[in-house]
Amino acid sequence: MTLGDELDLIFERRDRDNMQPTIDALLPYYASHPENARVLYEVGGAYDTAGQEDIARAFYEKALAAGLEDDLLRRCYVQYGSTLRNLGEYEASLEVFRAARAAFPRSPAIAAFEAITLHAAGQSDKSVAFLLDLVVNFVRTPDIERYEAAISGNAAYIRALGDEHA
Repeated sequence: MTLGDELDLIFERRDRDNMQPTIDALLPYYASHPENARVLYEVGGAYDTAGQEDIARAFYEKALAAGLEDDLLRRCYVQYGSTLRNLGEYEASLEVFRAARAAFPRSPAIAAFEAITLHAAGQSDKSVAFLLDLVVNFVRTPDIERYEAAISGNAAYIRALGDEHA
């Protein structure tokens, strides 16, 4: 069984309401693979789910520095940005989401969590505009497509209101 398979198995067995057994199962992997980007990310995610954002943050930062790629990088950006938001570090969170959007411009999850951070940072107009952009860019229904220009126009107007209040 590969390291990735073993990590997948640990997460298949996790209980989101009691993450300590998952953390305990991951720590030996961290001890034996302290520079492995995926191990660092998974340990960070376990602490994050357990509500220990201060510990998760350090693991996410190490995972990013160790060279996460592809979907794991996208997921780490979402979780790290959210962790920073939960720690009240809104500008740092927004910086992570800007980098994430540059790397993964077609990720609706990144856009949604960035909107949450904007709202938490008191930028409700920008948050709503972001969500409207998200709808236009990712919801493909005849109803949305019919009103795409109007929704986009309203997003621009609401975004401008936020700029006036800043």
